Formats: sequence, C-alpha cells, structure tokens
Amino acid sequence: MHRLERIEALEREGVGPKQLLAEVRELLREGEAWLETEREGTDPAADALERCRKAHDAGVAPVA
Repeated sequence: MHRLERIEALEREGVGPKQLLAEVRELLREGEAWLETEREGTDPAADALERCRKAHDAGVAPVA
C-alpha cells in the first residue's frame, strides 16, 4: 500500500514519467515477491500482476 500511495503522491506532484515508471517497476517487483511467499488465494493478484507486466512491456502508461 505504501508504494501505491507514493505513486499517487508523485502523480499529484507532477513528476516525470521516468520517476513514475521506476515506482511502478518497484511495485511489480514487490508484488512478485509477495506472490512467491503467499501461495494460497493469490490467483486474482497473480492475474492482476500479469496484466500489469504485459501493459508495462507493451509501453502502456496510465493516463492521469
């Protein structure tokens, strides 16, 4: 949750896309690490993480 709050705060501050992307990458890494430790009941989270990873790889960026 902290990482999401940080991303939202950076968006409000109007930081550049490189900074936002760095935070999104960290969010993805943290999500992957969490999925590695939590196995049961994580299918929805794994699906969401995969969608985010595909969007990132395709160069899709959220629009504020």
